[in-house]
Amino acid sequence: MAGSTALEQCRAQGRWPASYDRLWGLLKEREGKQSGTRAMIDVLLLSREYGAVQVRHAVEQALEMGCWNVGAIRYLLSVNSMKEGPTAKPADIGALSRYDRPLPSLDAYDRLHPNWVATEVIQ
Repeated sequence: MAGSTALEQCRAQGRWPASYDRLWGLLKEREGKQSGTRAMIDVLLLSREYGAVQVRHAVEQALEMGCWNVGAIRYLLSVNSMKEGPTAKPADIGALSRYDRPLPSLDAYDRLHPNWVATEVIQ
């Protein structure tokens, strides 16, 4: 990938930002040349799902945060692309009063143990 024509074309067209080179260098340093290059390809493949602009922002955000990992970039993409769902309307608390029940009582507990002699607890 390092000397590929496609990479040179991307750089010439301005579609390969410096942040990609920085990420790629860090990935190769941490994971080795082959694994680091494979990880960079995995990052680039995320563009199919999220778009090139989103991936670029996620890479730059990950580098700012100090995490250069494909999983971290994938997480940032998923968090950034989440749409905020509709919020639930609060229920009127008065409508829940029909579920009110009396609190339980332990007054009859002593009858469960007929042979047990109750003693006072000294505090």
